[in-house]
Amino acid sequence: MKKSVFLIAVVFLLSSCSQNNYDFDIAREDKLPTDIEKVFPENDIFPPVMNSDLWESPVPMVGPVNTLGAEDSPFITKDMNRFFFFFTPDVRIPLTEQLIDTVTGIWMCDRSGLSWTEPRRVYLESIECLDGCAYVTGDTLYFASVRAGNIGEIDIFTAVRSGEEYVDVTNCGDGLNVTYDIGEFHISEDKKTLYYGNYNGTDYDLYYLTYGSDGWENPTEIIELNTEKTEFQPCLTYDGNELWYTSDSKLGYAGPAVFRSVKTGDAWGEPEEIISNFAGEPCVDNDGNIYFVHHYMDSSMNIIEADIYFCKKK
Repeated sequence: MKKSVFLIAVVFLLSSCSQNNYDFDIAREDKLPTDIEKVFPENDIFPPVMNSDLWESPVPMVGPVNTLGAEDSPFITKDMNRFFFFFTPDVRIPLTEQLIDTVTGIWMCDRSGLSWTEPRRVYLESIECLDGCAYVTGDTLYFASVRAGNIGEIDIFTAVRSGEEYVDVTNCGDGLNVTYDIGEFHISEDKKTLYYGNYNGTDYDLYYLTYGSDGWENPTEIIELNTEKTEFQPCLTYDGNELWYTSDSKLGYAGPAVFRSVKTGDAWGEPEEIISNFAGEPCVDNDGNIYFVHHYMDSSMNIIEADIYFCKKK
């Protein structure tokens, strides 16, 4: 895969930087913009809408995760005790500046009673990178990254938990990063099926890979769910019976929406639009509660910031 102009610029920037120039103790709050105000549900012009009576109405996630900046890409572990998300302080900042701001990247926190501990940055052997889209199975953390030495533009890597750190960062190789060039993904509990979004030249569709003797293979389109619009950011429930994903609203709401399909036999059932109004990137915990990203927009349809929202299963 040829490197884009953006990736070439990133690699050049990395080659001219030194970690010795960074202050690793900067908190998220130190990088937040000062020229905009935090958006709250009461002054949100496109508040998220729940379309199902199986969940309570969406509310901002409890605890210290959300800030004036942009929180994105939620993931909660199977035991529901550790929460990961992507953070960048200001969506208006160019990616090449996010790369070296010392706070943009993957953050995590631990459950503390009914709330969460103060989030901390997940350092993955380098600060000179753009890391995001965390997915955890057992002690293995999968993540997407733009960093020097990538095979493609945005590669999938793994890291292994060691105490409170994640070490042994390893590129997942040509299969996932070049041959299939996967987007955000989830893996089934038996580790035999990988669901992912893939760009088809005009938009994104949902596919899956199966794990065989030669690794991940046999890309298969999920024809029951794909439309002429975009379907991506899949999340498979831990029991394997529900596939959640992001697509354009079919109910006339603004922006993307969160959809759910329930498996019937070997096929995925008719998708249902669960949450509307600039809602996406769902993650469902082992109790059936939903975490998703909500983008706050201004009257000109520009993104102001983003928060993680929560819907409790009734």
